[in-house]
Amino acid sequence: MHKFSLLDLSPIPEGKTAADALRNSVELAQMAEANGYHRFWLAEHHNMPGIASAATAVVIGHVAGATSTIRVGAGGIMLPNHAPLVVAEQFGTLASLYPGRIDLGLGRAPGTDMATARALRRHMAPDDTFPQDVQELLAYFADEAEGGRVRAIPGAGTHVPVWILGSSLYGAQLAAHYGLPYAFASHFAPDMLEDALSIYRAQFQPSRYLDQPYAVMAAGVCAAASDEEAQYLRSSQYLAFARLRTGRPGKLPYPVEDLSSEIPAPVLAQVKHALSCSATGAPETVHVQLQHLLDRHKPDELMVTGMIHDHKARLRSFEIAGAVLRDLQVKPQAA
Repeated sequence: MHKFSLLDLSPIPEGKTAADALRNSVELAQMAEANGYHRFWLAEHHNMPGIASAATAVVIGHVAGATSTIRVGAGGIMLPNHAPLVVAEQFGTLASLYPGRIDLGLGRAPGTDMATARALRRHMAPDDTFPQDVQELLAYFADEAEGGRVRAIPGAGTHVPVWILGSSLYGAQLAAHYGLPYAFASHFAPDMLEDALSIYRAQFQPSRYLDQPYAVMAAGVCAAASDEEAQYLRSSQYLAFARLRTGRPGKLPYPVEDLSSEIPAPVLAQVKHALSCSATGAPETVHVQLQHLLDRHKPDELMVTGMIHDHKARLRSFEIAGAVLRDLQVKPQAA
């Protein structure tokens, strides 16, 4: 692992508002910048009472304006919800405002339920145009001749780095075919991580964007002074995920001492499996667990994420994780 980064969804805790969540995201990004994180990504979700990052490009601009060196981007923009030209204009504008700091990760899922997807798109096309849309978007960021019929302005010539995101094998194959960097959503869908990274690395075709494959894996992190405190803080995310899985999405719950009294055993088992690519505990415990993930999967970059109800505890969790990751980071060779 050469770099480590942070994924945020701007969680809205119970008892708080979307405005609170967005302020928290800015503070989290500033903390990440001060603690050696390479990039700070936000994700597009819609119609979710507990997530405030729906207007992802707007939040990216707000965070980038409140920081100075950390890369800020989308992990990701759900491309089927948008015309590629609109995305190119948004991220071309961001890249013009914050040169050299903007990333664009692209997802193929709707990032919501189907009724909301219809409200977003107005017309639900039956065909999967994701590969063609990715190509169209890449073309908008390229150096185009002045005579092009449709150009993204701002956008043309900005060369915003485009990433393919995925939680299955499809994204790995597409990223390899186009020679793009790839990020796998193992923080909530760990089952295909090993196969996806293997396919991506084996099938990668060098391109104008990358000479060799560059793979990011995501992992949950919840760190605290003790294993017991971390497990308690982590319960909020288990509860939120269980409620989402059972059709009852809401704000990020307060933590609880006994999850088994809140979540039926079969659902809890499913949730713990889905969130198993993670590290939870005191600094020493988190170090061991992250080391195991890195040794097994050998990502070029690790992106950590985690939802904790108490904002100060969340900041502290990522401070601890940052110290651990700096220790685990492969240091550049001296010339």
